[in-house]
Amino acid sequence: SSFLSQQQQKSHKGRKIPFTGSVHGGLQEGKSIIVSGRVLPHANRFHVNLQCGSRAGADIALHVNPRYDGQPYMVTNTFQHGCWGSEERKHNLPLPSGSNFTLQITVTRDFYQISVNGGTFMDFRHRLAYQQVDTISVDGSVEVSSISFMSAAFPTQAGFPSFPAFPPHLSLGFSVSSQVVPYKNFISGGLHPGRTIMIQGTILSGATRFHVNLSHPSGIALHYNPRFNENAVVRNTKLLDRWSSEERGGGMPFQWGQPFTLTFICENNVFRVVVNGMQAHVYNHRFTPLSNINILEIDGDVQLSSVSL
Repeated sequence: SSFLSQQQQKSHKGRKIPFTGSVHGGLQEGKSIIVSGRVLPHANRFHVNLQCGSRAGADIALHVNPRYDGQPYMVTNTFQHGCWGSEERKHNLPLPSGSNFTLQITVTRDFYQISVNGGTFMDFRHRLAYQQVDTISVDGSVEVSSISFMSAAFPTQAGFPSFPAFPPHLSLGFSVSSQVVPYKNFISGGLHPGRTIMIQGTILSGATRFHVNLSHPSGIALHYNPRFNENAVVRNTKLLDRWSSEERGGGMPFQWGQPFTLTFICENNVFRVVVNGMQAHVYNHRFTPLSNINILEIDGDVQLSSVSL
């Protein structure tokens, strides 16, 4: 039987919801679920559910429910034995209708940590065992561009077993085939707050350096350059062939011969850089408009297995 239900196929082709997909491998401490998309203009509400089964009426371990009747706010809750539990509400939700977003749910021992556009927004203590969760569903006034799972060095997608099980046309925004270095690709529509780029690969043994460039027609908005011979990650911006001042703090999160997942999260004022599920660096925007940043380049002592745009 196909790994994709009819609902999932619709979700891929038109990025439509409702979407229901499996949480491959279940949930563990440290695992993150990342939902990227856009809140529809004049939205009423939408939800992301982490469920214990896909049938109608299944228990819901976490119900994340942004609402827009007035100032945007977040409702979280559980659903068990056919009944809703007590709501928890958090106001001042930085997720206006019509906006792009990245919603990240990270599993810890005692609670789910919920982040919006790279910033921690609230925690929700476990009421049902997270080990029972095997399904994610999304519905409401929202468009979904990608749903990914991240733990250790392996991101996967809702309804997909692992990389590289399916060709790119079956993915939710992911290119899953092996990529050749140097790599260069066009970022359709350019960057905007809430957009993420995820790169998976392996550092070559004895590597000296590699780099990732987020570029525009007149230069490089972010040059991200791990240098193993200097034990530093250099970040910089280049405009009209002139480099700006380097940033080097934050340590070296990569290791020779080891796989990695490198994620760039574009926010209103910064690029947030996450390596293997942990925030590694933050880089203030030095170039705008963000929509002009439309080229991704990767080169150096690295082997790529997947690139998500």
